[in-house]
Amino acid sequence: MKKFIYLLILVVIGVVGYQFSTSTGLFNKPLSPKDTAGIKINDLNVKVVYNRPSKRDRDVFGALVPFDKVWRTGANEATTFETNHDLSIKGVKLPKGKYTLWTVPKADNWKVMFNSKQYDWGVNEKMEPNWDPNFDVVEVEVPAKKLDKTVEQFTVAFDNSTDDLKMTMAWDNVKIEVPLKD
Repeated sequence: MKKFIYLLILVVIGVVGYQFSTSTGLFNKPLSPKDTAGIKINDLNVKVVYNRPSKRDRDVFGALVPFDKVWRTGANEATTFETNHDLSIKGVKLPKGKYTLWTVPKADNWKVMFNSKQYDWGVNEKMEPNWDPNFDVVEVEVPAKKLDKTVEQFTVAFDNSTDDLKMTMAWDNVKIEVPLKD
């Protein structure tokens, strides 16, 4: 009986060790790790939960992420945007709540959509965005800025350094800024 228990313990250790060494465990990082960007200003709290794909020597915008097509704005699950206050985005009211965030990258500007529907995953089995435009609450266009430096991993951040809150998104050599007013 003792030999059986020792053998069982050895098998469990082996399976757990194999799991950690071959997936997203101790030795391998996920290709598009989940991350959170947020900002708290007085009683305003804004948060984005998203997955961060890497450039990995690929052409990104206009290739991996096609121009003029809806993008899930990250990888894996649909990106979410949450605010505890109503916001104004380029003069359009976004009521407080949780939204999915979708974009249409273009060479000179991007369309940014805040969608009230919650989706489990960013794309369907055909790799098409799981986005329904009937649930778009706010849709705005913002300019796309070319960067001198390459951003390896897709990054969402907030900038309030000039008391002019912006949500920024940057990847490869492109950055956009979405103005947010409380």
